[in-house]
Amino acid sequence: MRIALLSLDDLAATQRLGLFLANHLQAGDIIALEGGLGAGKSELARAIIRHLCPDEDDIPSPTFTLVQTYEPETLPQLLHFDLYRLETPEDAFALGIEDAFVDSICLIEWPERLGPYLPATALKVSLELTDVGENHRRDTIDGQ
Repeated sequence: MRIALLSLDDLAATQRLGLFLANHLQAGDIIALEGGLGAGKSELARAIIRHLCPDEDDIPSPTFTLVQTYEPETLPQLLHFDLYRLETPEDAFALGIEDAFVDSICLIEWPERLGPYLPATALKVSLELTDVGENHRRDTIDGQ
């Protein structure tokens, strides 16, 4: 298990982290975005999506749709999940999440809602607001 601790001073730093992650993604990769409301999960996901799908003008949070699908030119399908509204972990199966884990790149907000179904291979990116400044975050990256 590897753990990295980062200090993200502003939104630009969060976007640079997204660019770094995007440059290393491939089919079957899962990024579990953890953190409270307003911690920056959606902004990090948008940075990754913008880099992989530069023609996308509108990148909404999938809060109400639960999943947004993107088609990068040189990579497999990218799926952005927001599981905040799931009532049970099994509800994620109706979204086709188990197939996405194999064939796609998955960005998952609120991954704890999956309970035991979150693959152990997921890269966990935990974002936390700090009291240093309005857009300052502490980021912990944990993966195999």
